[in-house]
Amino acid sequence: MAAIAAVTVLSLAACATDEPAAGPSGSASAATGSGTGDQSKFFVQADYDAELALLDAAPTGPADKPWEQVLNPTMVDTAKFKKAGPHKICFSNAALNNPWRQVGFKTMQAEVEAQKSRIKEFVHVDAEGKDQKQIADINDLLGKGCDALIVSPNTTATLTPAVEAACKAGLPVVVFDRGVDTKCPVTFINPIGGYGFGHVGAEFVSQKMKPGGKVLALRILPGVDVLETRWSAAKVAFDKAKVDVVGVEFTDGDPAKTKKIVDDYIQRYGTIDGVWMDAGAVAVAAVEAFQDAGKPVPPMNGEDQLDFLKIWKDKKLTAIAPTYPTYQWRTPIIAALRILDGQQVSNPWKLPQPTVTQDNLDQYLDAGMPPLHYAMCGCTDLPGYPQRWK
Repeated sequence: MAAIAAVTVLSLAACATDEPAAGPSGSASAATGSGTGDQSKFFVQADYDAELALLDAAPTGPADKPWEQVLNPTMVDTAKFKKAGPHKICFSNAALNNPWRQVGFKTMQAEVEAQKSRIKEFVHVDAEGKDQKQIADINDLLGKGCDALIVSPNTTATLTPAVEAACKAGLPVVVFDRGVDTKCPVTFINPIGGYGFGHVGAEFVSQKMKPGGKVLALRILPGVDVLETRWSAAKVAFDKAKVDVVGVEFTDGDPAKTKKIVDDYIQRYGTIDGVWMDAGAVAVAAVEAFQDAGKPVPPMNGEDQLDFLKIWKDKKLTAIAPTYPTYQWRTPIIAALRILDGQQVSNPWKLPQPTVTQDNLDQYLDAGMPPLHYAMCGCTDLPGYPQRWK
């Protein structure tokens, strides 16, 4: 299969936010058609404009290796970090608590194996979705002789001081997936980002549903930058389209909770005309809730998790899958080695963020891979494929 990307499901550790009062099932907006509510405190207009512009940008880099491509590169000097190898690379991981992160980490491990002549040791520490554990993990790694530190933060603001401490220790720090509120890492790697994801899904749902129809927005959790920006971009699109957002609900990434939420809204309103999701891990659960209620599945977005792509095709859904490619888990290893070679890298390092549509759906379906695999893993050329990912 030629498919090479994935999308994001994120950790389920909650953090405090200034959310509106809860409605049924813990909603962020009451189930009375109260709309999209206030804009997220994470929303930055300039960043939103820049990400939407990147959706049409042409990447630089190898055409067949999107994990090495860069959109609008801004190169930074890394000569001060040049060091003879082989190297000890350390990785502080937010969590391995969902399929997206599990697929991504397998991809990262395979990239390490592919670079084994240059990496003498790879140290991985799992924070298990806990901010305080990740802070302690990073502090511990500072005394372990790491040549470079990779961080995928659990949450944005809380992990910022720990990342700054690592920078001050003189380590080259590579942050990816989720960001932090500091410019000290050598590079921040992620695809186009949350604004692009949220916009693509919300624009599709708005265009495919009946004008002024009822939309249910399903979110994972508050307080993570990429999820907040996904929702904030969707809010802009929904407000512009003047759709009726009847609820914004947090699912905790739980299929059973998702089904209950969707069923509650079907019972309350009779008809839901569109479903938007900030992460697609529970997309199949949402589809099944409509099927169980004997209702047509409305236009919706999911991600490139194979179970969703399969039900999309089998049930002829009206759907789209913006992605947050798991091939991005290859890039921090590549970046760390380039930095230790003293080569320039882009900061930020923005990767392409493809979208699965009805037109290209078939190329991402692979009956030989498990349902929770992400189609755009960028892993087909790595050691151990496909068994490692099964």
